[in-house]
Amino acid sequence: MGFGDLKSASGLKVLNDFLQERSYIEGFVPSQADVAVFDAISTPPSADLCHALRWYNHIKSYHSQKNSLPGVKKPLGQYGPAAVADTTPSSAAVSKKDEDDDDDIDLFGSDEEDDSEAARLKEERLAEYAARKAKKPTLIAKSSLLLDVKPWDDETDMAKLEECVRSIQMDGLLWGQSKLVPVGYGIKKLQIGCVVEDDKVGTDILEENITAFEDFVQSMDVAAFNKI
Repeated sequence: MGFGDLKSASGLKVLNDFLQERSYIEGFVPSQADVAVFDAISTPPSADLCHALRWYNHIKSYHSQKNSLPGVKKPLGQYGPAAVADTTPSSAAVSKKDEDDDDDIDLFGSDEEDDSEAARLKEERLAEYAARKAKKPTLIAKSSLLLDVKPWDDETDMAKLEECVRSIQMDGLLWGQSKLVPVGYGIKKLQIGCVVEDDKVGTDILEENITAFEDFVQSMDVAAFNKI
């Protein structure tokens, strides 16, 4: 199926729906897949296609270095809904793999081995088994942010502005609660919280993506920043 004609409204709508829960066309970083789709678009997506517009503005920032992005550019028809495959292993598969890993460890050796060799192998396998079970997940550094997103004027559609902000999806980003705060002259700003993984999401990339919705957003400031 792919995206169809990305120069048409219908093709851009398919792209917008496709990017609703994705940051990029493939994987978690910009690649030649994004370049191929970007080059097929003649004009930026309209403001109501907030997911596609967010992606378009982000990939546009890589234009000068697009040839250095990873991956191999494929024909446009190989990207899109029909090309998406769920490569995430199911919990059952993960559980089965863990069982297989444990099954690979023979705690008592083979009956055909002599006593001393069996004892040595048993000790080695018990040590390997204990080491594997003792491994703990690496601590992930996270921060809690409170962002102030300011509109242009009192006629800005704040519901649409918040929808655009929340459309920004990245690995390591989780949006939280929000509220509208008066700033004067009938204008209200959006105050929204989020939790980010420090190694994956920085305030600079958040600001770049949020202010890309230039029809709604005038500026973005970090009102509070706390390590978790």
